[in-house]
Amino acid sequence: MGRVRLTVPRLRWRPLGGILGPAKGDAGQSLAALAFSAVTSVVAGLTLASQQARFDELPGLLLFIPAAIGLRGNVFGPLGSRFSTNIQMGTFSWSLRSDTVLGQNLIAVLVNSLAASLGISVLAELLALFIGNDRVSPIGFSDFVVAGVLGGVVASIVVLGFTLALALAAVRLDLDLDNVVAPMVTAASDLITLPALVFSLVLVRRGNTTMLVASALTIATLVLCLWLYRSGLQMARRIVGESLPVLIAAGSLSLLAGVAIEAAEGRLSWVLLVLLPGYLGTAGALGGILANRLSTKVHLGIVQFSLVPTNEARSDMAFTAALAAPIFALLAVIVELTAAVADRGSPGLFSLLLVAVTGGLAATFVVLAVAYYGTLATVRFGLDPDNIGIPLVTASLDVVGAVTLVAAVVFWGVA
Repeated sequence: MGRVRLTVPRLRWRPLGGILGPAKGDAGQSLAALAFSAVTSVVAGLTLASQQARFDELPGLLLFIPAAIGLRGNVFGPLGSRFSTNIQMGTFSWSLRSDTVLGQNLIAVLVNSLAASLGISVLAELLALFIGNDRVSPIGFSDFVVAGVLGGVVASIVVLGFTLALALAAVRLDLDLDNVVAPMVTAASDLITLPALVFSLVLVRRGNTTMLVASALTIATLVLCLWLYRSGLQMARRIVGESLPVLIAAGSLSLLAGVAIEAAEGRLSWVLLVLLPGYLGTAGALGGILANRLSTKVHLGIVQFSLVPTNEARSDMAFTAALAAPIFALLAVIVELTAAVADRGSPGLFSLLLVAVTGGLAATFVVLAVAYYGTLATVRFGLDPDNIGIPLVTASLDVVGAVTLVAAVVFWGVA
C-alpha cells in the first residue's frame, strides 16, 4: 500500500455545542473501545481470581501483576500513537524494510518489550526481598525473569498482531487511532497478558531448568540491545532511547501498585479481584486517550502548551472526564453479572457501583493533570510525546488506581 494521504475532515456535529470537545463520531469511537475494554477485562479478572491459590504458593508474584499487564500497554499503546501521528501526517506506509516507519517501529517495540521485561523482573525481585518477611521467602530472580520475559514474549506477539490489525482497520475504515488505540490495546493486553503469565509459570521453580531458561532469555535480550546500539537505525534507536527509561520507571511505579494490592489482598474478595484488572485498565485507557489526542495535536501544531490549558486542551480534558462515570459504572455491572453467572458471592451491584465510580472518578482527576502536564514536560525537554505519554499516564494510574480502589473499598466498607 502506498503512502496514506491526510485529508481535511468534514465538519461534524459537536454534542452540547462542543462542551465535550470532539465530534460525535469521535466520542462514539472512544466509548465503544472503552466498553470493549471493560468487557474483555473480565477475562483477565477471572484469570487473576482463579489463580489466587497459585499466587499464595509463589510469594511476591502478585505484586508483579500490575507491572506485567501495564508493560504491554506501555509498549504497544505508544506504537499505536506513533502510527496515528504518521497516518495523519501522511508519512506512514506498510513497507517492512528496516529504513521505514513501520520497520523501525517493529524493531523498537521488540527491544523495548524484552529489555523492559528484564529490567522490571530485576526490580520485582529486589522489591520482593525488601518487603518480604522471615517466614515467607519470595520467588527468586530466575523465576521472575521466566515469568516476566517469557510470558511477555508470548503476550507481545499477540498484542503486536492486534495493534497492526487496528492500524489497518483505522486506515481502511477512517477511524482516528487516537480515540481507540489506548482502550483497545489495553483490552488486548488484559486479555492475553495474564494467561501468558500463567502459561510461563510451568517453568517457574523448576531448579536448573528455570535458571537455564532465564539465562538464555537474559543473554538474548542483551545481545539484541547491543545489536541495535551498534546499528544505524536512528529512528529505532531514538524510540528505545526515549522510551526504555520511562518504561522502567513506569514499571517501578506499577510495582508499587502491586505492593498496595498485595498488602490489601485480605480485603479483596473474589469479585473485587475480578474487578481489579478492568478498573486499572480503564483508568489507564482514559489517560491514554487524552495523552494520544494531545500528542497528535502537538505534532500538528494545533495545541501549544501553557501552564493554564488552552481551550483546545480543555476540550479534550472535559471529553475524557465525561467518559469516566459511564464506563466505570458499566464495568461494575459487568462484574456483578459475572459473579451471578459464576454463582460467587458479591457485595451487591450498588456497592460495586459505589466502589468503581467513586474510586474511578478520583483516579480520573489525576489522569487529567498527569496527561496534560506530563505531555507539557515531554515537549519542553525536546522529547517525542508519542513515546512517553502513555507510559507516564498508565504508570501513574496504576499506583493511583490501586490506591483509590483500596481506599474506596475501605471507605464504603465493601468486602
